[in-house]
Amino acid sequence: MTRITIIPGTANDGTDLTAVYAENTAANVAFALIFPGKALPRFVHWGRPLTHPETLVHLYDALKPQRVSGALDNTAWPSILPTQSESWIGAQRIDIRRDGRELFCNFVVTAISPAAGDNEGASMISVDAQDADQQIALQWTCELTDSGLIRQCASVTNLGDGTLDVNGIELGYPLPQQAVEILTTTGHHLRERSPQRQPLTVGRFEKLSMAGRPDFDASLLLTAGAPGFGFEHGDVYSVHVGWSGNSVLSAERLPYTQGVIGGGEKLFGGEITLEHGGQYTTPWVYGAFGTGLNEVAHRFHEFVRAQHPNLVNKPRPVILNTWEAVYFQHDYDTLVRLADKAVDSGVERFVVDDGWFGARRDDTAGLGDWQISQDVWPDGAKSLKALADYVHGKGMEFGLWFEPEMVNPNSDMFRNHPDWVLRPAPGRLPMQGRSQQVVDLTNPDAYDYVFGAMDHLVGELGIDYIKWDHNKLVTEAVSPRSGKPAVHEQTLAVYRIYRDLKLAHPGLEIESCSSGGGRIDLGILRYADRVWASDCVDPVERADIQRYTSLLVPPEMIGEHVGASPAHSTHRATSQDMRMDMAFFGHMGIEWNLLKESQEDLDKLAAWVRAYKEHRAMFETGTAVHADTADPAVRLDGIVSADRSHAVYRFTQLTTSQTYPAAPVDLPGLDADAVYQVKPLSVSLDLDADGIGNGQSALGWWTADGVTLPAVALETYGIRPPSLHPAQAVLFEAVRM
Repeated sequence: MTRITIIPGTANDGTDLTAVYAENTAANVAFALIFPGKALPRFVHWGRPLTHPETLVHLYDALKPQRVSGALDNTAWPSILPTQSESWIGAQRIDIRRDGRELFCNFVVTAISPAAGDNEGASMISVDAQDADQQIALQWTCELTDSGLIRQCASVTNLGDGTLDVNGIELGYPLPQQAVEILTTTGHHLRERSPQRQPLTVGRFEKLSMAGRPDFDASLLLTAGAPGFGFEHGDVYSVHVGWSGNSVLSAERLPYTQGVIGGGEKLFGGEITLEHGGQYTTPWVYGAFGTGLNEVAHRFHEFVRAQHPNLVNKPRPVILNTWEAVYFQHDYDTLVRLADKAVDSGVERFVVDDGWFGARRDDTAGLGDWQISQDVWPDGAKSLKALADYVHGKGMEFGLWFEPEMVNPNSDMFRNHPDWVLRPAPGRLPMQGRSQQVVDLTNPDAYDYVFGAMDHLVGELGIDYIKWDHNKLVTEAVSPRSGKPAVHEQTLAVYRIYRDLKLAHPGLEIESCSSGGGRIDLGILRYADRVWASDCVDPVERADIQRYTSLLVPPEMIGEHVGASPAHSTHRATSQDMRMDMAFFGHMGIEWNLLKESQEDLDKLAAWVRAYKEHRAMFETGTAVHADTADPAVRLDGIVSADRSHAVYRFTQLTTSQTYPAAPVDLPGLDADAVYQVKPLSVSLDLDADGIGNGQSALGWWTADGVTLPAVALETYGIRPPSLHPAQAVLFEAVRM
């Protein structure tokens, strides 16, 4: 439970002070703000709970910088929304214009809620402020969640008569002085979430997402910490923008200040225009503190899980998705035979991917015509309904692919309604991608058509699951109806379709797929039950894609599929064991034409699916952990049960190592006072299967009974993993005695 305390005081220079202290002891995190007079507050603490919060007001005198030569009378000390009126001369963090003229704001606090006293159970503080001269009202809200995240947002209201243009509001969190290294990720299609580090120097570093979605290059988190911080060690501070449109994450230092990390929505000129009384609210900007990235990830996971109780109440169904099995080659008999193979392998949800509608025989035509194809399904809805009924009769759920935001110019929808497409000018379309353009969902007619088609099909076919794709970068996104840039309103329209479909069809689940991992954020995760981490199912590539996706997303919400070998995206050949190992901790699925596989391989697949089902309840409530390894060629990942009585770990040898055989690895997350039996999972017991191992003698503990050791030993000197060939992995477990 969060407790918020208000503490009044006076600075040595006579300034009236108000300190606000928010603490969540269960999450072991706290933050503190100080309001100097009527000015906007400063963060003065973010970390572990304080033992004597009554002394917080003294942090004003302890931290306020002195005046220095060559600067202004007050040295910059960033508030929650710094402006030039408080000496901030860094990147503009509030960009507002009235009738085209830049406004320089100076906000005066008019109310703080909770207003006074010791408010047990309160988790949120709200601050009202105004710039009376500029006729702008500001409301800033900050919440400490049950999982220990801090999140903040701001609303601005036009109190004047002229039009107010909001061009951007960027919120931030100040860093302690030792946090001088930053970690983000970069990427592209088929190689998302690639980590990169650099020092936090004087100046500004930013990660922009300007494709109408976070995109492949998006950094789910921007993290700062002491040099060399890792998954298990070092105090780290992470931020995330919970928004599925254009956004920015940034880290910035001035010569006068310590670092500030944060972000916000990126807006095009004229996108947000407020008449008198109009209001704009930013997305939530999240902050997470922890000792190591594992703790930060745990905070995000618990927050997301709390929004999706269905993930606990219903085990994650094993999926077969038809895309890499048949691509556009749909026919009833083939899909029925594939469904039979799926059931035999333990599949619980059968998903028909792209190609079931309109003239969609390849990716150049038919998109937007959300009517069942008469070419593929001669009896239309009756034929596809027959497949859905067959799948349901086999005890599986039925899923269907949509790409609601997109249209092919070669489609009836585009020919009949060219005005339903985002375009920069009446006579010019944006550059195409995958033969697609973007439907203007801010147009009520287009919205009603798309929602109505999806709503009808979900009801008619009994669809349990939607794979929602988004394959084109959203560029030059102007609505022909309004004449304004439309990314902001388009994003809200997408959220509305998700929400209304789920309200109309209780139990319906929706996956956020965007050419793979192009739309993963806490905005879409409020509604989506699953994300597709990448279109690449090559397990070697997936090792880090999944690892860094799991910094934000709980593993049970990350689609992790067993694919073919060689992989369709990379042509890399890998063992079946490696492919199944890498899909084991997430929401397991199959992206594979089982009709072409031997019975031996199908039997092995079924055995792995059974093993996954035995452990998935623990995976869906447990803590994801990653070990810091000195060897860049190996990975150690795991899931530890909530009570720390049981853990499953995966050791992966991605490439050959300088150390041969592999060095011991530590097992994070265990109960330090306990003793554990460590042993291989049965599916990984045989190191000779598929030529996984390359050791020339037995590994002493790699037996059905394993070895019994104290957690302290397992977390310090660790345990030696099997010697493996490159691109191989094994699973083992630790059970508290």
